[in-house]
Amino acid sequence: MENNKFCKESFVVKTSTVLPSDTNNHGTLFGGKLMAYIDDVAAISARRHARSHVVTASTDSVDFLHPIFEGNSVCLESFVTYTGRTSMEVFVKVIAEDMIKGVRNVCALSFLTMVAVDENNRPVPVPDIVPQSEVEKMLFESAKSRSEMRKKRKAENEKLAESFSTDFPWA
Repeated sequence: MENNKFCKESFVVKTSTVLPSDTNNHGTLFGGKLMAYIDDVAAISARRHARSHVVTASTDSVDFLHPIFEGNSVCLESFVTYTGRTSMEVFVKVIAEDMIKGVRNVCALSFLTMVAVDENNRPVPVPDIVPQSEVEKMLFESAKSRSEMRKKRKAENEKLAESFSTDFPWA
């Protein structure tokens, strides 16, 4: 296996037109549809980096910074920003463009953790990542603090989950 790869080797771009069937009653893109797009491009970036199957381990909060309207194009850009032994942090930027006016807005940013797995869904090692641009370096340098926050949040959620039953609520 290769020892390292550049961030740009995992770069993915996906562009779509927001159609009426993609929107809610406010004429804006369904949040769940955007989250599916985000997960899709992140998985492609992770597979491109690891050259293996991947699973989504976590998605950091997705803050919707600007609405994406029917008729806009929505462009997602993603790349691997940091790697652990078997996991990868993937950054996704979402830009909407009013195709008539030419106005573009950053509408969402997200970080996902993807884990490389074999055919038995067991984690497998991934190549190290090498940032080159200033943005890549900034995201790489700040990745450890995001990872620590994810681990803390996961531990809190695991403890919270112990409080809940799996019984049917109507039983």
